[in-house]
Formats: sequence, C-alpha cells, structure tokens
Amino acid sequence: MASAITFRIYALRRMSLYTTSTTTRIESPLFQKLIEDLRCCRDVAQVSRVHGYMVKTGIDKDEFTVSKLIASSLQDIRYASSIFENVSNTNLFMFNTMLRGYSISDEPERAFPVFNQLRAKVFTLDRFSFIATLKSCARELCSRIGEGVHGIVLRSGFMPYTDLRNALLHFYCVSGRINDARKLFDEMPKRVDAVSFSTLMNGYLKVSKPALALYLFRGMRKSEIIVNVSTLLSFLSATGDLGDLLGAESAYGLSIKTGLDLKLHLITALIGMYGKIGDMSSARRIFDCAARKDVVIWNCMIDQYAKMGLLEECLWLLRQMKYEQMIPNSSTFVGLLSSCASYEESSIGQSVGDLVEEERIALDAVLGTALVDMYAKLGMLDKAVETFNRMKNKDVKSWTAMISGYGAHGLAREAINLFYKMEDENSKVKPNEITFLVVLNACSHGGLVMEGITCFKMMIEVYGFKPEVEHYGCVVDLLGRAGQLEEAYELIKNLPITSDSTAWRALLAACRVYGNVDLGGLVRIKLVEMGERSFADAILLAGTHAVAGNPQGRQDLLDKELYKEKKEAGYSAIEIEWNREATCGLQSPVVER
Repeated sequence: MASAITFRIYALRRMSLYTTSTTTRIESPLFQKLIEDLRCCRDVAQVSRVHGYMVKTGIDKDEFTVSKLIASSLQDIRYASSIFENVSNTNLFMFNTMLRGYSISDEPERAFPVFNQLRAKVFTLDRFSFIATLKSCARELCSRIGEGVHGIVLRSGFMPYTDLRNALLHFYCVSGRINDARKLFDEMPKRVDAVSFSTLMNGYLKVSKPALALYLFRGMRKSEIIVNVSTLLSFLSATGDLGDLLGAESAYGLSIKTGLDLKLHLITALIGMYGKIGDMSSARRIFDCAARKDVVIWNCMIDQYAKMGLLEECLWLLRQMKYEQMIPNSSTFVGLLSSCASYEESSIGQSVGDLVEEERIALDAVLGTALVDMYAKLGMLDKAVETFNRMKNKDVKSWTAMISGYGAHGLAREAINLFYKMEDENSKVKPNEITFLVVLNACSHGGLVMEGITCFKMMIEVYGFKPEVEHYGCVVDLLGRAGQLEEAYELIKNLPITSDSTAWRALLAACRVYGNVDLGGLVRIKLVEMGERSFADAILLAGTHAVAGNPQGRQDLLDKELYKEKKEAGYSAIEIEWNREATCGLQSPVVER
C-alpha cells in the first residue's frame, strides 16, 4: 500500500499535474487514484505521507482534496484537527467531517466549539451538521446544548428529515428525558421508521419501563413497519424484563417468522431473555440448536447459568468449550467468578481460577478484579494478592477489590498502606467513593481511628466527594469502636441524611461494647421514631444492660420485646468438599448436594 502511494505521487510529480486547473486535476485518472489512496489508508502514517506531498506541491490549498484528507485522518482526531485548524478556506463538508469525527472520538465535547464556529460562518447548515452535534450531546449528556440544537433545527426548517428526528429522539432517550422523547415521537406519526421505534423502545428500557416498550412494539406491528434486528432485540429485552413466559414464546416465534433467529446476536438475546425469566431449559434449547456458536453465545449461556447459581453447569460448559476448541476470553469467566464468590463455592471457584491460568487468559482489569474479589471473599487471600501483583493494568475497581480483601481479613494496616500506594503520584488511578468506603470500613474493623479520620477528611477536602450515609456509618462505627461514643453521637445528630438507620445502629452496637445504657436507650428511641423497630436492636440494647452489670434490665427488655415480635431462626452453612452442610436454629445438620 505504501509503495503504491509513493509510485503514484512520483507519477503525479513527473506529469506536473498540480500546475493545471482544478477541473483538470479532479478529472485526471491519477488524481482520482490519489483520492482513492487517501480513502484506503490504513493508519495515520500513510495519510501523513500523502499529506506531506500535498503540502510540498501546493495541492493542500485545494478545498476538495483537503476535505478528503481530513476525512481520511479521522482515525486520529487530533491529527485531523491540526489539519482543519490550518485550513484558511474551510467549507461545510470539512466542518461536518470534524463534527462527525468528534462525535465518535474520546473527546465528543470538542464538537461544540466547532459547531459554534460553523454557525458563525456564512454557510447554510445541513441536517448532517445537526445529526453529528446531537450525537456528541447524547454522549456527553449535555441537555442544555441539545435543547439549543433542537431549537435551531426548528427555526432552520429541518424537522421533516426522519434521520434528524431520530437523532433528536436518541438524544432525549439517552438523557433520560423519556417524556420529551415521547412527545417528539408523537409529533412525527407519518415520518417514523423502524429506527424511531427502536430508539424509543430502548429509551423506555433505560428508564425501567419495559411494559411501555412492549406497548410501543405492538403499535409498530399495527403500523406495518417491517421489524428489523434492532427493534426485535429491544422487544426481547423488554419481554425478559417483564418475566412474561408466554410473551417470550411469542417473541421466539416472531424471530423465526421474520427469519432473524439465525443471527448470532439475536440468539444471544433469546438466551438472555429466557435467562431473565428463569426458564433455563428453553435458554439451553436455543443454545444447543444454534448451528454456529461464537464465543459471545458461549459467554451468554455461561453467564445465565452463573446468575441462577448453576455453577456446575457453567463448569461443564467450560470443559465443552475446550473440547470444541472454542477459545474463551476474559468475559467468559467474569460473571462466573462473581457468582462463585456470591454463592461461596470455593471448590468451583478454585477450578475456574486454575482454568484461567491453564488457558493463559490475559489478566485485564476486569478479569483480574473478578479473580481478586473471588479469592478474597473465599478466604484465599494469598491467591488474591498473587493475582493482584500479576495484573499489569489495574483500574480503580482492581485497587478497591484488593483493599476490601485486606479489610475483610482483618489486615487493616495492609489495607491502608495499599490505599496510600494507590494514591502515589506515579499512579494514574484515583480513588472513588467506593474506595474510601472500603478503606473506612477496614480502619473501623482494625481500630485505626486516626488513619480513618484522615482518610475521611481527605475524601472531602482533597477529592471533593460528598459523603453518603454509608461513609458516615463507617466513621460512627470507627469512633464507637474506639470508645468515643459522645463524639459519634454528635456527628450522627448533624448528618445531612436523617432518615437512614445505618449510622444509628453502628452507634448502638458500640454502646453495647462499652455498656453505655443511657446513650443506647436514646439511640433505640430514635430508631423506633424512624420506624426502624427491630428485634435485633432490642437484643443489642439488652446486651448493653448485661455489659453494664444490669442483668435484670436485660431480661425485662427481652421479655417485653418477645410479646411484640418473633425472631427468625438463624441459618449457617459451610462447604465440606463438594457437600454443603446447613444448620437452621436448633435442628440437626441437613446435608444438601
């Protein structure tokens, strides 16, 4: 490719093609070939070679050629921007190209100044200018700018264009303004298409209104608009969210009727739909009947089994993947690892971890974090640390999972040291609210009062986070465990959130530890006033009486509460090899397979 471009540039030089008129240049076969080479450039390095010769020969002053050059440079938006900013005779196509480039780049907000520059020019905007800008508004969730663009569209008379209306519809749906989206949809009854219906259906799903999405789909069927893959995917998702088994069978039948049931992403959606409903036999039937399976379909089936707690089925599918020489990826294991941690299946979790190492799957941030979290929750902290240290790319979730693991195992000092390491100047990862929560929790359980208070102040003053009730609860628990009950009480009284019981219960537990009956009684009264009456609170307060040396007060309180509420029997379970032994109340152990 590069040698072909070099040859054509040499031929153009020999023919002195750039000394003729614009019309002659455009009609020249070699000139057309150069434009084709620009369009086929695979990377910016190839584009820059053509660009360099264009500058050398003066063709960079030609509007048509420069427009094609900018379009070919969009794979590197900064490079395209540098060309655009140095063009003296910009045209509408160049502006629209830059707007489109920014809308698909990592910097969509940079489209807005370009749009303002375009409006300041004497050019008449077309619908493509608005569509690209609205895409950037949707990605940045800029409601104010999007509304302004909508107003300009109305004044410019471009509303009859369906693709522009759909861009506006997408913007309102992504911004969560579903009522405005529906109003816009109703204003275009004769200009809607399958994209319009699909966009609004996805908007309803985004705001958790699947019933309205189904109602809209029925309206689409009545209007005789042809169902496409996108609308059918939205329909399947809405049906799964509603848990409607009869509707699911109808959706499957419609997939077969439209001939779309053989598409791989639709098969994945069907498996996901049945999985949401809990009909795993139908999901497995769809999976087994698929003539061709890619790794995404395998991942979807494994993930649905994992969500249902059928972890042995997941393990069987992993072995089947290996037998059929289907190479797994990191997504294959993430959901399964999370379920192993949730269901405390250490044996299966260990097997999955060994399989990840056996298959030599790259430890990206997502998979590595899932492994660290699982190992830590299943008591294998050494494996969690080893996995964390092997990860080359760590994001904030990876650090948070490891800090949480240290805290859960009572290693508060290691947790706080890892937090400081994360905060190091050389680290590009910054903590978030969850990170501070697990750090405060670790400090609370480890009795690191000063370190916890320092981190709490750092959260507010350095990073500018607004503490939630969970953060205050950890601080109250931290002060309570250190015996600073009055300080904890003053803090909790001044909380900006007064309707949550988390912090109050943490203080009540601290009162029990130190036998502070008076303060414990005040806290219990406050919980009852909040409508948070609980037998567990009565037990804590009774324990406070016992610690304070008042057993009669403890017994009177328990007798009084027993008349009002009945406490549920406790339940505990441990895994011994592949069996689970469960004990409920005073019953004998029950062995479950």
